Amino acid sequence: MSGADTTHRDYVGGLFRSHYDWLCNRLHRHLDSRAHAEDIAADTFVQLLSAPGAGPIRQPRALLTTIAQRLVYQLWRRRDLERAYLEALASDETCSAPSAQELAQMLEALQAIDQLLDGLPAKVKATFLLSQLNGLTYPEIATELGISRRSVSDYMTRAFNRCLRFHHTRLSYDF
Repeated sequence: MSGADTTHRDYVGGLFRSHYDWLCNRLHRHLDSRAHAEDIAADTFVQLLSAPGAGPIRQPRALLTTIAQRLVYQLWRRRDLERAYLEALASDETCSAPSAQELAQMLEALQAIDQLLDGLPAKVKATFLLSQLNGLTYPEIATELGISRRSVSDYMTRAFNRCLRFHHTRLSYDF
């Protein structure tokens, strides 16, 4: 480990010792359990630790709050996805209940898709999901969302381009 890495690790360690309890208490007010607050707080410091060369921070609590809030939003979004998926499973009478492992794999895949599509407009995401997960045709999607078939085609192109960029980015990191 280089000297710079050790210095950064020591700096983040000092921030952890100084601010971890404060952050846990702050998060606990917004989350349903102390354990979730502690997990988010720990993940906050892990992200800070993995940020290359983060030097002295003028307002560490502001930065920690920002990172933690982003992680809370991700947690809430994952929960919303899981809830929606489980409700869809429960309402589909033709579908048999998946095993715990299958359910975990499906939820992980849904979270990956959600993360992949993050940043796209809501209608683009909805178009992609209606096509890929629900198997709707372009005309059916246009009717469902109240948009033109041309918009469906454009939105699918945007979503697929995002998927391709992500795929190419991941491939370049594998080498």
